[in-house]
Amino acid sequence: MAPELSRRGLLKVVGGAGVAGGAGVAGLGALDDAADAPTESVGGDEGRRLAERFAPTLYFDARERWFPTDPRPYASSRNGRRVVDGFDALEGYTRRFEREGRPPDPAVFYNVVRYADSPLAVVQYWLYSAFDQFATNFHWHDWEVVHVFVDLETDDPQLYVASAHSRSVPNNEFLDPDRPAPRILPELGSHSSALSVNDRPDSFQRLPAEDTAADVTNSALEAVESVAELPAAYGLPRDEGGRLPYAVPELDGDPLYEHERLPSVGPEALLDEALVVRSFEDLAAPPSDLPRRKSGPVFVFEGRTDGEGRASGSGEQTVEADETDDAESGAATVGYRLAPTTELEDVAAFTGPQLSFEFAVPGFVEDAMAGHITTAGVPWEQPRYENPAEDITDPTHRSALADRYEAVGAPRSVEEVVAVVEQAVADADAPDGEGITTTAPPVEAVCLLESDPVAVPTSRGVLALRDVPPGEHRLTVDGPGFAPHSERVTVPERTADGEPTAEGRGSDGPGDADEEGPVRAGVGGTVALTAAADAVKLRVDADGTDADLTRLAVEDDFGGRVYDAPLDGPDAAYVHRAGAYTAEVVDVDGEIGAFRVNPGEETVATVDRPDTGAASLASYLAALFEETGGRVRAAEGLGRSDGGGSDDGDGDRGGSGDRGPPADGGASGRATPDPGDPPTPGSARGLARALEAVASAAARASERAAAGDAAGADDRLADVLTRLDRIADGLPDAGEDLPTPVAAAVERRLEQGQKRAEQARAAGKL
Repeated sequence: MAPELSRRGLLKVVGGAGVAGGAGVAGLGALDDAADAPTESVGGDEGRRLAERFAPTLYFDARERWFPTDPRPYASSRNGRRVVDGFDALEGYTRRFEREGRPPDPAVFYNVVRYADSPLAVVQYWLYSAFDQFATNFHWHDWEVVHVFVDLETDDPQLYVASAHSRSVPNNEFLDPDRPAPRILPELGSHSSALSVNDRPDSFQRLPAEDTAADVTNSALEAVESVAELPAAYGLPRDEGGRLPYAVPELDGDPLYEHERLPSVGPEALLDEALVVRSFEDLAAPPSDLPRRKSGPVFVFEGRTDGEGRASGSGEQTVEADETDDAESGAATVGYRLAPTTELEDVAAFTGPQLSFEFAVPGFVEDAMAGHITTAGVPWEQPRYENPAEDITDPTHRSALADRYEAVGAPRSVEEVVAVVEQAVADADAPDGEGITTTAPPVEAVCLLESDPVAVPTSRGVLALRDVPPGEHRLTVDGPGFAPHSERVTVPERTADGEPTAEGRGSDGPGDADEEGPVRAGVGGTVALTAAADAVKLRVDADGTDADLTRLAVEDDFGGRVYDAPLDGPDAAYVHRAGAYTAEVVDVDGEIGAFRVNPGEETVATVDRPDTGAASLASYLAALFEETGGRVRAAEGLGRSDGGGSDDGDGDRGGSGDRGPPADGGASGRATPDPGDPPTPGSARGLARALEAVASAAARASERAAAGDAAGADDRLADVLTRLDRIADGLPDAGEDLPTPVAAAVERRLEQGQKRAEQARAAGKL
């Protein structure tokens, strides 16, 4: 197994990533198509020689069902065109596999091109599978490609590029490989291609270890020390400890295997049931018992003579132990046939009814559904078929080739959206039900931009979407057994030198680009997901206020900010029920409002009057410290008969935990100064009384702000701050009488209260 990476170190990398020109995450480059020279086809004996010379060896998962094959047996004529129908391919392939007991017609197709007036050539290996069944990505037909960039003057490989899960994520690449031919590790079900170039042929290693090299040379997110240097490559998640269950493909709401045109396709013809769930939404929590990757059949070119996985024909052999190192003994070797893609170019289309997967997107009333679709194109109609440099996603690799060959243009900067996905869980250091923390989730997540119909999975918990067009996008992050996360992210327009334009700068909050670097989704590059069984929908009714709200943030007492995104109308976010939250809204004028949310056993918590300004913030302070005083009393078994309650010095009794000003607007005029000192928190009883006195003083401030009495509100808020300072000074002594989690909660709420009181005094709106 590859060494474990530091997720905290990675988070630091994501939070500070940036390169000149706005490229953001190194390794997520793109290219200027016009800068590349045209190519010409290399056929005949020379094309065949190169194809055989670099023919890849393919190491499949033991549970794989759909191996590279020749699609022509399933072709038919329709309206004068030759097409391959999805039903015909899946049914025919499955029937033959079952009857023959081995993969039918194992084949890999090649296309060789050479850049004009250059010694640089590229051998492409195109692999066709009859079906793709991934976690949220299933479709008829599947084409994957591996590129080998070759210098014809030396006959040496310059760069390997293995296609990843989607064009939106970085490919797996290796510059200047020593190996004479690439080894490929197709991902189970999806057939996304990882590279294997080191001494462990059947496993993927993202980082170098003491005795083995890494299997990719993709640039790190940022140049950092030690194992936190994470290359920006898709990799092979199931070989790196990542887990993600597979969904049952459906057509028109029914399992695909029930369709009348697929009599040979039963549940057993799909991926192993140990890996499959019927629906992500049916899971109450992320699964933790998914089996790890297991090495299976090895496909080698039937004419290979260099000793690696040698196969003499399209049959099965036993892989020699010295060829597989730690591969499972007795794994089958299958010889595949090499054929030029020109034999297939009369096929006009690969067809089939659309299969889709729907994502839940949090909504105020009910969750909406965003459709995710995938389709298979025809290779010879794709730009990368004629210009393989289109598929180089690492800018340092493209730069290296551009330095060597005038035919390859330099990379251009593109925009990326990045984040680390973590799971919200109850914090053991917090009082029960009053704090959360985040940890690495047991499974990978899947991500969808509304502007892109193709969903992509995370890799090692990292979301990296490349080449995202400027503008506003809705990003949804979901996963098996999780409640969904959704937010709007703004990708800026940039000038030629990489600076955001005035129109593209957006706001300064998370989800927007810095002067340099990628757009970081979530909070500072972290998206926190919550298990479905623990999730509470926090709704904010933006129509319940006259303020024009533009942003919503949610902060837990222990876990800090867990959500921060633009707000446009009523909206909702899922939070963990074990948290104690401050919901913050910001309006178009930059005014702030805050509201206390303690979901407990509720399934929905609603902020129905999300006002901004001093009255809102003071009302929040009253609720926060009434709650905190009660928590201290409960911890020490204290009742209210000990004389506790408000002692704000002017004889007023504030409401208990009111979240808004009273209907009559409260008293007007300047507050009467306190005749004596605030209660001293020298004990748990004194601390409870002092906290409740703060709540009462804050309630008076809210009333006076609501009545338009700016001076009176400011006096009461100044009193609140004085009391909070006194409590903070006395907390070390008073905290000795409290359970450690309660003392920690009081400390955090004091910090929150001081910040909100200062915001209230600075507010330009009462």
